[in-house]
Amino acid sequence: MIETLTIEARKAPKKKSARLPFLDWSRGLAAAIMLQGHVFHSFVRPELRESGPYVISQFIGGIAPAIFLFLTGVTFAFLMHGMERRVTSARDRVITALRRAGYLGLLAFAFRIQLFLFGAPHSPAADLLKVDILNCMGFAIVTMAGFAVLRTTQRIHAGVIVGLLIATLSPLISLIPQETISKLLRMYLAPDGNYFAYFPWASFVAFGVSAGSILRLVKEDQMHRVMQWAAILGFGLIISGQYFSNLPYSLYPSVDFWINSPGLIFIKLGVILVLLALTFLWTHHGAGHGWSWVRQLGTTSLLVYWVHIELVYGRWFGFWKENLTIAQCALAALSLIVAMIGLSYVRTNWQLPSLRLGDVLPEPRRVSGD
Repeated sequence: MIETLTIEARKAPKKKSARLPFLDWSRGLAAAIMLQGHVFHSFVRPELRESGPYVISQFIGGIAPAIFLFLTGVTFAFLMHGMERRVTSARDRVITALRRAGYLGLLAFAFRIQLFLFGAPHSPAADLLKVDILNCMGFAIVTMAGFAVLRTTQRIHAGVIVGLLIATLSPLISLIPQETISKLLRMYLAPDGNYFAYFPWASFVAFGVSAGSILRLVKEDQMHRVMQWAAILGFGLIISGQYFSNLPYSLYPSVDFWINSPGLIFIKLGVILVLLALTFLWTHHGAGHGWSWVRQLGTTSLLVYWVHIELVYGRWFGFWKENLTIAQCALAALSLIVAMIGLSYVRTNWQLPSLRLGDVLPEPRRVSGD
């Protein structure tokens, strides 16, 4: 399928850089999924954490970070394609990629510092070095900055290859004895349920680079066919990932399905591809035009992420921590989503300086899909 799309893409004319609505919709759905997942994770009573609603909430919530990482790869591909069209030197392209990684790294540490200060004096100093999703994004782009020297058609294949390598090596990385590497390096590299380590999470960035490169090469009238293939491939990945994960034997000495399994990575990737196809159809055929709360969340997902983490895991609602029923958590999740929609609307329509993250840190040049 990739070969077919690559051949067609070579014939495609150059496209104008324009924000793609279905990417905002995908990011907005991921934000809503994330919000409910974190609310349930923080507030549900311990004795209810084996119940069906909680398990479903957390399983669905686990898709959200994969979507954000995948879309980070997509916009990274857009950036590299734009520099390639301007005939920028290979050195300048790599430097620009590293600057984007540095920006994400600065955001990651600013985020941890803010949480530490708001939680003082009870915040453990070790939390300043915790590897969160922003750390993973920045680290992944650093390791993939070399993609900038490739042509867009080459990045399609490179993204798939690197993504497969990261996914398939993850169970083996977990076997590295803890005492052989430092704790910080292990947080960045080794699969762990408490951190967004490079293995396996960075695989979604690599797959996103491949997808973003395809999106930048196909013509507008080819998009329906591309999305049909995305949906077919997505369902194929979901079915095959589940099938091979349930086999009574494994190629690996040890594998944890929820932590380092390639099967789970492919299932999540399949869900992402199906989601992209659905959001494209929704926005392309008119139903997604005009103002939408989903797209509104998607256009300010970083701000929504930043603020809601403090509200859900900070001291503001500490009296609710592990103290609510399923119904109460559902109501709290709905209230938080509404509040974040309001915050997002204020950010995009009133342009309050205090809500502009770019005023705090120097922001790199925007590209379509950011």
